[in-house]
Amino acid sequence: MTKGLPSTTRTEGTPAGFGVRRGEQSLSAVAAQRPAHCRRWWTYQRERFPLLAHGPLIAAFSLSAVSYSFLLRGESGSPSPRVFLAAFITSFLFFLQLRIADEFKDFEEDSRFRPYRPVPRGLVTLWELGVIGALGACVQLGLALWVSPAMILLLLVVWAYLALMTREFFVRRWIKAHPFTYMWTHMLIIPLVDFYATAWDWLVVGSPAPPGLLWFLTVSFCNGVVLEIGRKIRAPSEEEEGVETYTVLWGQGNAVLAWLAALLLTAFCAWRAALAIQFAAPVVGLLAALLCLAVIAAWLFICQPVTRRARRLEYVSALWTLVMYLSLGVGALTAARLWAS
Repeated sequence: MTKGLPSTTRTEGTPAGFGVRRGEQSLSAVAAQRPAHCRRWWTYQRERFPLLAHGPLIAAFSLSAVSYSFLLRGESGSPSPRVFLAAFITSFLFFLQLRIADEFKDFEEDSRFRPYRPVPRGLVTLWELGVIGALGACVQLGLALWVSPAMILLLLVVWAYLALMTREFFVRRWIKAHPFTYMWTHMLIIPLVDFYATAWDWLVVGSPAPPGLLWFLTVSFCNGVVLEIGRKIRAPSEEEEGVETYTVLWGQGNAVLAWLAALLLTAFCAWRAALAIQFAAPVVGLLAALLCLAVIAAWLFICQPVTRRARRLEYVSALWTLVMYLSLGVGALTAARLWAS
């Protein structure tokens, strides 16, 4: 799974032609099914890392991290476009690396239960994905050297945690048997990436991390939980063997309540974060409206747990993320500039 990001295309339903397990087709048959080079990568991104869905969310995530740190430091004007660009590119590559890490750690399970996914069915290979992840790391390192070598130490910290996640912290069997622990340990990567994104503001100019930053990082963690639960609430007809959704683990009612509780906790942390930059009223107003929308979507799903209503929870989670980050970051920065002028 890609932590903190929803997918607009569910790939858990088996497409026609991919109903057999890996190894049951000859190599020549698999090769014959492979589309042209560019087309197969386009197919991969559509199924596993849809750019049109993830791009705006990652942009809001990274730009707001820089803007929020900038506001906390009491600066006027706006951060450098170079800083915004570096924060976005590195954040985008982190989330792409998260997806690639998932492909590696879930390969055995996907081959057994989800052979229709791109890697088990032979659309792309783990080696190819590994090369892309390594090239992304080179770009991240290059940006750090270009803007500020001081960023390299934090970059190594995020890479180290990502590596531990890929190895399931070397306790794969135990952590898979404890879903809640699995979730929160994997969600910690989100505030780590966010902390790195904020560092493009404060560390680059040689300042210490702003004191109020902790609330913003807590928002990132809680919002990662919102996205994670929201995308794993399924209608009964969507459940699959070997796929541990929260509706299977906790039951439909408890999963929806957990999602709503995560929204409320995120809203509280966002309010505290907004207080630190004197932008609480607009943030509270926007999130209150979205909470009402979330309650309606949750109630409709409980009343009739069908696929389209389950997906609404995922879409509400994405909308919540976009609005929250934009209001705390770019929106607040724009309002401050207008007020100053």
